[in-house]
Amino acid sequence: MQYIQNFIFLVALVLGVGFFVKNIKKLSRNINLGKDVDRSDNKPQRWKNMAKIALGQYKMVKRPVSGILHVVVYVGFIIINIEVLEIIIDGLFGTHRVFSFLGGLYDFLIGSFEILAFLVLVAVIIFWLRRNVIKIQRFLKPEMKGWPKADGNIILYFEVVLMGLFLTMNAADLQLQTMGAAHYASLDGSIMGSFPISSFIAPLFEGMSESALIIVERAAWWIHILGILVFLNYLYYSKHLHILLAFPNTWYAKLKPQGEFNNLQAVTDEVMLMMDPNADPFAAPPEGAEEAEVGKFGASDVTDLNWVQLMNSYSCTECGRCTSECPANQTGKKLSPRKIMMDTRDRLEEVGKNIDSNNGVFIPDNKQLLDDYITKEELWACTTCNACVEACPIGIDPLSIIVDMRRYMVMEESAAPTDLNNAMTNIENNGAPWPFNQLDRGNWINEV
Repeated sequence: MQYIQNFIFLVALVLGVGFFVKNIKKLSRNINLGKDVDRSDNKPQRWKNMAKIALGQYKMVKRPVSGILHVVVYVGFIIINIEVLEIIIDGLFGTHRVFSFLGGLYDFLIGSFEILAFLVLVAVIIFWLRRNVIKIQRFLKPEMKGWPKADGNIILYFEVVLMGLFLTMNAADLQLQTMGAAHYASLDGSIMGSFPISSFIAPLFEGMSESALIIVERAAWWIHILGILVFLNYLYYSKHLHILLAFPNTWYAKLKPQGEFNNLQAVTDEVMLMMDPNADPFAAPPEGAEEAEVGKFGASDVTDLNWVQLMNSYSCTECGRCTSECPANQTGKKLSPRKIMMDTRDRLEEVGKNIDSNNGVFIPDNKQLLDDYITKEELWACTTCNACVEACPIGIDPLSIIVDMRRYMVMEESAAPTDLNNAMTNIENNGAPWPFNQLDRGNWINEV
């Protein structure tokens, strides 16, 4: 019977991890649909950013209440899952609390896990209250209706159930150890582990028979580990994919000053040629020189964006800090930086499913990110103030997507707003955005 359980556990583990690896490959494929961009400069600063922002949660605690609660859940999630290693070994080999030979260290670890599990439960309940009872404004925006709202709650329910099962499993185990049950009791009769939280739950099981306690402990154990495998595979479909992507996202984040925009090399070369008094614009290119591939100016669909921008879309936690800081959104405009990232991810997923359905080839579906997901009104509402970039706790850059899509509208569609067209015409004719002749610029001095 024991070998059958071990085999069932092995099959569940292989299926769970295998499906997760399959989804990670799909995720990588989708991200790599983006254009190439080099983000390998200044590695020491990139490692520092990852340690400070992703690992150290530096930007999260700028909002103390939600920040500290998130740190509790984050630390609890990471540390408690160390205990999963013991569960896996026990499940594969039929052992019980295989690491108990560590003695005092084991007692400390189990005790720490239990305290963290309790703190995670408290934090998750507070998060649920903030979303569903207090109703924090940034969770009530139009883009948070339907699945995004449900997803946020499902994750909280997952964590409550997993932490509850962990404590229930330990409480039943403690009771079985106290009773000296076979397979649960240590050789010297001592209790394996320290149970500061579940010791308060264990009295609920007093009076139950040994066989009934074993059923409770085994049920909690199995549902706990299977729940972890389900949670692992749920990540791909959830905003909590940031648990995995926050680290590469912060490492590959742009290091240039936030107000500095990138230039298109093809346009730069053309401008430099026009400004060179010795250049012949009609001269043929040197023999053997290849014509530069300009391609599309800006971006109208996800495949026009670079792979870091696509990774940003999958990394978005939908926390809404970007949108709550956006001055355009605050004044009633339709722009929501969070929606920009969510729409980009949704369109990328649609493109990925199209490729999956057509043997690895994308078949045009008469859709694109611009207009079908993100409207021109949203894009032109942006003031390019970078508040969204600064507010993001993991360094996501919605502004870069907005700017690339604006660039497409201006350079490919000539669809800039009238005021902007007037300003660009004035710059071309007068060297300034105002409708005054260059010869008249100094006239103001005569009025002093």
